[in-house]
Parts: sequence; C-alpha cells; structure tokens
Amino acid sequence: MSVATIEDLEALGQSIVANSVGAVAAAHVAYGELTLIVQTHRIVDVLILLRDHPDYRFNQMIDICGVDYPDRAERFDVVYHLLSTSKNRRVRLKVATDEDTPVPSAVPAYPNADWFEREAFDMYGIFFENHPDLRRILTDYGFHGYPLRKDFPMTGYVEVRWDEALKRVIYEPVKLPAEYRSFDFLSPWEGARYALPGQGSTYVLPGDEKGAPIAGGKLAAPQPPPAPPPKPSAGS
Repeated sequence: MSVATIEDLEALGQSIVANSVGAVAAAHVAYGELTLIVQTHRIVDVLILLRDHPDYRFNQMIDICGVDYPDRAERFDVVYHLLSTSKNRRVRLKVATDEDTPVPSAVPAYPNADWFEREAFDMYGIFFENHPDLRRILTDYGFHGYPLRKDFPMTGYVEVRWDEALKRVIYEPVKLPAEYRSFDFLSPWEGARYALPGQGSTYVLPGDEKGAPIAGGKLAAPQPPPAPPPKPSAGS
C-alpha cells in the first residue's frame, strides 16, 4: 500500500472541497496530513461524505479533541482525525465554536465519537448538540470548571481530603499550606558562593580562604598557625 505524497493530498483536498458543496471552506497540507476547515453546522455532512464516498473511505474515527484560543471570539477549535484503512490515508478536520454555541454531534456518523465528545465537554466545556449522553467522563462528581481551558487556575478551585470524623471525602477551598524554606541549589561539596569581606564576589572553596585573591590581584601569603597558649608554671 503506497504512502500518499504531498501532491496526492493536495489533489484529495481539492476533490473534497469540490464535493462538499460549500461545507468545507478550505483545505491545506500540514505536517504531512491533509487538514480541512469545515463549516461548524455542517460537520456531520462532511463526516458522512468522507466515510461513504468511494474515493475517500475514511472508515475510522481516530480522535476528537479540543484546542483553546482564549483571545479569539470563537475560542475553541474542535479537531477530528479520521483514517482510511483501505487507502492508507489520514485527514484532519477543524471547526470553530465559542463557549455557548454547540457543535453537532458526530455520533450519527461515527458512534465511537460518543466518549471523545464527552471528554471535550469535560475538559473544555464544549457543547455537542444531539449527543446521546453528554456527561462528564474524567473529572469527579460535582467538579466545577473545565481543567484544560487556559484560564483555569493551575491549582484548581477546591481540594479534597478524607475526613476521619465524617468518614468521607470532603471538598475544601485550595489552601496549599507550606512552611518557609530557603534553597541555594548549590553542590554540597563546594559550598555556597558567599562573598568574603573585602574580596567582592570572589568564590572561594571552604578551607581555601587564606589563599584567596586580595585587592592587588595577588594571593595572600599563608599565615602561620597561632602559637599555643603558655603552660602554667608549677608555682602558680
């Protein structure tokens, strides 16, 4: 089975655009795969066309995922990936939507889109019209918000813990308690890079302070060890 060339994919894109009767707004090749920009309200028509047309035969829905662009009016892209096992081709479809406008469900064309769309709803809050069971699928019961939106806080809104008195898991506002700690992230064999008095920021290994450079650029002469204290006399 031959692998499609860039020219083959471009020709395939032009054919799909021509046969979609305006449902596919544009087609281009990116990362070695054909990408189709689809009118949101006609996504199911395009999926059925790609599945049933004898020149396409995209018989498998590989994935549906969301992408968040918070600065856009239609902040979400819904991305579909299809595979043709008979023609050894893949295609990517994109539709755009906002937080309130639902996207037609792909379940009538590909039944396995059910859980993919539930995941996109759970993670991004993207709604799918005529979905048979649009419920959360990954987050916990009572979860608030949509974790993969780029404006969702990294720490979330609530934290859970086991309450020994109530004998159940309870939800609380995020606290993130932590004691103050100071880190220098330096090698324990070399010590900290603390400046010595009168030597600026010169780095000296512990124990080598006597041979450290001084202001004139010379090494300080080693100093003799201090004399031992005198021994007390016998009569004292």
